[in-house]
Amino acid sequence: QFREKMVGGMIARGYKPEFAERCFKQIEGFGSYGFPESHAIAFARLVWVSSYLKCRYPAAFAAALLNSQPMGFYAPAQIVHDAQEHGVVVRQVDVNFSGWDNGLEGGALRLGLRQIDGFREDWAEAITVAQPFTSIEQLAHAANLPQRALRSLADADAVRSISLDRRQALWEVRRTPANELPLFAAARARELAEEAPVNLPAMALGEHVAADYQTLRLSLKAHPMALLRPIFKAEGIKTAAQVAQARNGKRLTTAGVVLVRQRPGKGNAIFVTLEDETGIVNVVLWARLFELYRREVMAARLLSVTGEMQRSPEGVIHLMACQVADRTATLVQLSAADNPMMQKSPNTVVAHPPYPPVPCPTSGHPRDVRILPKSRDFH
Repeated sequence: QFREKMVGGMIARGYKPEFAERCFKQIEGFGSYGFPESHAIAFARLVWVSSYLKCRYPAAFAAALLNSQPMGFYAPAQIVHDAQEHGVVVRQVDVNFSGWDNGLEGGALRLGLRQIDGFREDWAEAITVAQPFTSIEQLAHAANLPQRALRSLADADAVRSISLDRRQALWEVRRTPANELPLFAAARARELAEEAPVNLPAMALGEHVAADYQTLRLSLKAHPMALLRPIFKAEGIKTAAQVAQARNGKRLTTAGVVLVRQRPGKGNAIFVTLEDETGIVNVVLWARLFELYRREVMAARLLSVTGEMQRSPEGVIHLMACQVADRTATLVQLSAADNPMMQKSPNTVVAHPPYPPVPCPTSGHPRDVRILPKSRDFH
């Protein structure tokens, strides 16, 4: 229906008929097969099937996404959090119940050993074959695990079913030999003598959460922002839920973990997604402001933003930024957030922290901080 209009119009403007016909044929060929049909239909089907699975089988859908990482916009912590919000019971990584992949356990989502940073699939296979375990020593020998694997499991708090928490497990790992001595292997006897109970200091919840993020990239115990909330509340910083309830045009400050940074093409705006314990906030920075705050926006794992609330007629909410601050250093206080010693004296050093409380490395990029995993960035 457009042929005569296009070809006739080009000829009328002085183009040769053969050239006009070639232009039309090229557009006709792409228009009848390209993006409008093949791409759009395939994408629409993918969206429909994904939405169906997420709606009807949310635990299986979350497990599949976790097993396909790294991919897409969302990190493991956000996938797990969304699954929990939709009624999925999520269970911790555990040597007696987890395989390599994330899987289903009576309708619940059981996190797999693949979630442990640096863990190897052959170690996981050896564990699966030798399950169940009743002690760290039996785990080491039955699955023939090296010290590195045992340490990773203890660091990840993955031996709760053996009645050991993270710190007790680390203590036990340190005294467990990686390989059986021949005499004990032949007799299948214990190599380790019974040890008198050691009164190890209990790890605070904040320490556990920090260690969870360092080893698993997520925590089922608490959100980091929930533990740091007293600090931000004292500064008048709003939660994501409070931002969502704010009136259009209101100026306010919020803070959260940086999930995603986007700068589409050569666009004039940069989009940043922040998350706290109550939800997410979508932040928009104009390019001019981004250049002013480039280091803060690109380096921060934890970001505070002051801006104006904008709510569209359809209910879409954005925070139009005017000031940005890097609050990554606040994460140092995470392991002390609920520690009674720290509440008595802010200068007290946490007893036996799981990792050195250093906000940023002495060299390298600030985003190499190990307390929280990196954001997902798209340019």
